[in-house]
Amino acid sequence: MLRLCRPLPVLGTRPQILFVTATRIGDAVLSTGLLAHLIHRYPGARITVTAGPIAAPLFQGVPGLERLIALSKRRHARHWLDLWRQVAPIHWDLVVDLKGSALAWLLRARHRRIMGKGDDGEHKILQLSRLFALDPPPAPTLWPTVGHQVTAEKLIPAGGPVLAIGPAANWRGKQWRAERFAELAERLTAEAGPLAGARVAVLAAGHERPQAEPLLAAIPADRRLDLIGAGDLLTVAALLGRTDLFIGNDSGLMHMAAAMGVPTLGLFGPSPSGIYAPWGPLTAVARTPESFEELWATPGMYPETTDTLMDGLAVDTVEGAAVELWRRVAAETPTTGSSTTGSSTTGPSTTGPSTTGRADPVLAPAASAASDRPADTAIP
Repeated sequence: MLRLCRPLPVLGTRPQILFVTATRIGDAVLSTGLLAHLIHRYPGARITVTAGPIAAPLFQGVPGLERLIALSKRRHARHWLDLWRQVAPIHWDLVVDLKGSALAWLLRARHRRIMGKGDDGEHKILQLSRLFALDPPPAPTLWPTVGHQVTAEKLIPAGGPVLAIGPAANWRGKQWRAERFAELAERLTAEAGPLAGARVAVLAAGHERPQAEPLLAAIPADRRLDLIGAGDLLTVAALLGRTDLFIGNDSGLMHMAAAMGVPTLGLFGPSPSGIYAPWGPLTAVARTPESFEELWATPGMYPETTDTLMDGLAVDTVEGAAVELWRRVAAETPTTGSSTTGSSTTGPSTTGPSTTGRADPVLAPAASAASDRPADTAIP
């Protein structure tokens, strides 16, 4: 049971809400469920979101968005002064600061919620839910616009199931080898596999192409969807929404897939799956036999230079987890795919991501359906 804090405050009509969220894509995605809950709770709210420049585009389609501020870090924390100058003239009804800064106390605001230090072993979603005593916690969601959906349909046209793979991560130690992803894709899409004959979509940022090349080379050309660097974050979200199963390393892309309602299998090694597992009713985790603490204790371990720490995770293990997740998809949804209509939605669930290997269990309610409503945004 959650240790609950103060519930949602009573606000007036069309309240002004400032939402200060993360710099990294994964953390920003995990915060979207809380923002979606506020939007639902306060119809007509005027929303200002501030996030790091990499993550900020995730919020361009937020309903009721008045302003989107991309906050770039500066020396001596001067970025906070820059932000204060932009938001200080407004009398806010509610300020939500997930960065735990002093900003909220320096603004005129009726109500404030400031993220403190969370439980080191608790999932981020549960930590976020405590700000407003939300039980069950709201699941992440994303808001690709109609334009993003149209682009995605062109890049992944109708034509059968799609297996999506995210072979990259923000540092090498978290990356399962591309050759293993290739072997996994071959098994899952073989004639006797659960996604027989499926197309294989490979997604990553443009600069991550070298990491994905061995995987791309192994996929038959007639079933290969090379989506590396295919668009901005909401285009990628819309692309993910047109796939049937996502398998990838612990990354922002993994969290985006889960937020779009796509069955998601996250691969973990030197990162804590108990805190960062994908969140949703049709998610699962496969991890190395070694705990992330053991991997961090590897002699010479340094994120910038260490090679992959994922070699203990066998292809057989990941294949077994993928097949089990696919069985759950077949059992829990009327249809098993979404390749022609975008992501499917599911009802609430009290079962969290299943785990293969050593990982902490996580409660995971269902993901919300994504809206395609465009928004008028201003990025200073």
